[in-house]
Amino acid sequence: MKSKKSAVLELVKLCCRVLDDKKAGELMVLDVSEQSSITDYLVLATATSEPHLRALRVELEKALDAHQIHLVGIEKAQESGWMIVDAFDVMVHLFSASAREKYGLERLWRDATEVSVARLLGTTTKPVAKKKAPTKRVTKPQRKPVKR
Repeated sequence: MKSKKSAVLELVKLCCRVLDDKKAGELMVLDVSEQSSITDYLVLATATSEPHLRALRVELEKALDAHQIHLVGIEKAQESGWMIVDAFDVMVHLFSASAREKYGLERLWRDATEVSVARLLGTTTKPVAKKKAPTKRVTKPQRKPVKR
């Protein structure tokens, strides 16, 4: 049987995978278990537009429903540019770029521990050696003597 913490981390991974697959920007996970009495993790993501914001929420709801995750609530007032999906131990905050900057949850929860999204998704990459582009030999045009 899974421990509560590992089950919650699996939920965080699921949320991150769904949002990453839908091209959410600035994906961030904060462990707020030491600072909050209402949730353990915050997942923050930025959408590129209102339709993208809506698509992120819908896709997240579908995935959580498919995994039979009970949602405590959903705040979807689109005009604010901020949507919240509350899965109790994990709260997902979806923002437009301007709303994310305006509300600054990263600053508000600066005492929280940031969890590596790359590690959660298993996408930690090794540095790849860059191939040099073939160099083209540029020849200078020959100057013609000027007659005076």
